[in-house]
Amino acid sequence: MYSEVKTSSRATSRRCKRPIAPLLALALLVPALSGCILGSEHPALDLTIPARYREASPVAPDSAVPSLDWWRGFRSSELTSLMEAAQTANLDIAVAYAQIIQADAQVGIAGSPLLPSITGTASAERVRSAASSSSGSGTTGPLQYSQFSAGLTASYMLDFWGKNRATLYASEENATVARYNRDVVTLTTAVTVANTYFQILAAQDQLRVIRRNLTAAERILDLIKKQFAGGTASQLDVSQQEALVATQRAAIPPLEVTLHQNTAALAVLVARAPADFKVSGGTTTRIAVPRVTPGLPSQLLYQRPDIRQAEAQLASSNFSVEAARAAFFPQIQLTAQTGSQSAALAALFGPGAWYYTLAASLTQPIFDGFLLESQLKQAKGVQLQYLQAYRKAVLSAFADVEKALVALHQYALQERLQAQVVSASRKAFDVAETQLHGGTVNLVTVLQAQQTLFTAENNLVQVRLTKLLAASSLFQALGGGWNPERTASVQQH
Repeated sequence: MYSEVKTSSRATSRRCKRPIAPLLALALLVPALSGCILGSEHPALDLTIPARYREASPVAPDSAVPSLDWWRGFRSSELTSLMEAAQTANLDIAVAYAQIIQADAQVGIAGSPLLPSITGTASAERVRSAASSSSGSGTTGPLQYSQFSAGLTASYMLDFWGKNRATLYASEENATVARYNRDVVTLTTAVTVANTYFQILAAQDQLRVIRRNLTAAERILDLIKKQFAGGTASQLDVSQQEALVATQRAAIPPLEVTLHQNTAALAVLVARAPADFKVSGGTTTRIAVPRVTPGLPSQLLYQRPDIRQAEAQLASSNFSVEAARAAFFPQIQLTAQTGSQSAALAALFGPGAWYYTLAASLTQPIFDGFLLESQLKQAKGVQLQYLQAYRKAVLSAFADVEKALVALHQYALQERLQAQVVSASRKAFDVAETQLHGGTVNLVTVLQAQQTLFTAENNLVQVRLTKLLAASSLFQALGGGWNPERTASVQQH
C-alpha cells in the first residue's frame, strides 16, 4: 500500500519544533504495513465448463485456434484486401484506440494520490499603509515595508487502509477493459466486412439467376404467343405466362437495392466515401469455406476478447468495493512547509530567514448522511452486475459456438440437397419446354416446372449465403483473428 499525497498551499501558523526523522520513518513504515490490508473477499463465479461441444466432430483435435488471418481461408483476394483495409482504416477501431488513450490517462490520474505533492512558492510584496492618528501624538505618516519569501509545501496522505491503491488497481483494470474492447471491435469489424461482402455476392448471384430465369420465361412466353396465334393456346395461358415474366422483372429492383446498400455499408467499414467505392464481387460458388475445428470449451475463456473484457470489468469492480470499504476508516495526512522569508531581498537566503512547519492530521468520518454506506452498496451492486455479466458472457460464448457449429453443418448439408433439387428442377423444366415445342404437354405443367426451377435456384443462393454467414459466425464465436499474447504484451508496456 502506498501513501497518498495531497497538495496543501498553506503552512500552519503553529511552528513544529519536533525533528522530522520520526515522521519520515512513519511514512515509510505505514505503506509496508498497509499492504496487508488490501484484498477483500471476491464473489464465487460458479461456472460450469463442458468437456466438449455437443456439435463438434468426435475426431476434432482438442487444441485448435483459428488463425489470425482466418479470412484468407475463403480464398477471395478481394475479401482479403477489404479485410486489410478495415484493419487499418475502420473508424470504430480508431474510436476504440482513442478510448485506450483515455483509460491510460485515467490510470495516471488515479495513481497521482499515491505520490507526494510538492509545490514551490515565491512572492514579493511592497506594502504601504494609510496614515493614522492617535490621541496623544497627532497624525503619523504611512508605514511602508517590503516582504520577500520563497518556500516549498508538501502534503502526503497515508493510504493505510488501501483506498487509493484499490482505486489505482480499478483504473488499471479499466485500461485493460479498453484494450479488450478494442479487440472486440476489431473482431466484430472483420466479421461484419466478411458478412457484408457475402451479402453483395449473394445479391449478384440472385440477379444472375433472375435474369437467366427471366430470359427463359420470355422464351416460353414467345412460344405460347405463337401457339395462341395458331389457335392451340388460350388467352389464359398467355396471361399466366405474362404474370410469371412480370414477377421475375419485379424481383430485380429489391436485389439492386440490397446490392447497392451493402456496397455503401462496406465503404463505411473501410472508411471510404460510398460514391468513390466499388466492389467487383463475383459469386458465392467461388468462395471456399475454411475447415474450422472448435477445440475445447475451456480454451474459449482465454481466446475470446469479450470474455476477457468481462473478466477485467469484474476485477475492476472488486477493487472498487475495496476502495469504498476503505473510505470508512480514518485518513492520516502529513503536511510540511519550509522556506525563507525576509524584508530584504539580499537577506532572503540568510540563516535567520529560514523557517519550517510540520503538521499531522487524522480525519474520521462519524456521520455523513449514510453517504459512505450508500457508496459501498453501490460498488457491491456494480460488482454483482459485472459478475453476472461475466457468467453470461461465458455461457453465451459456449452457445455461440454450438449454434455456429450446428448451423454450418446443417446448412452445408442443405446446400448439397438443394443443389440436387435445382438439378432435378432444371431437367424437368428442359423436358417440359421440349415437350411444349412438340405439343405433347399442357401449359400448366410447363408453368409449374418454371416456378419450381426459379424457386429452387433462388433458395440455393440463399442457402449458400447462410452457410457462409455461419462460417464467419463460427470464426467470431471462437475468437478468430485475435492474438491474446499481443494484447498482454501491450498491457505490460
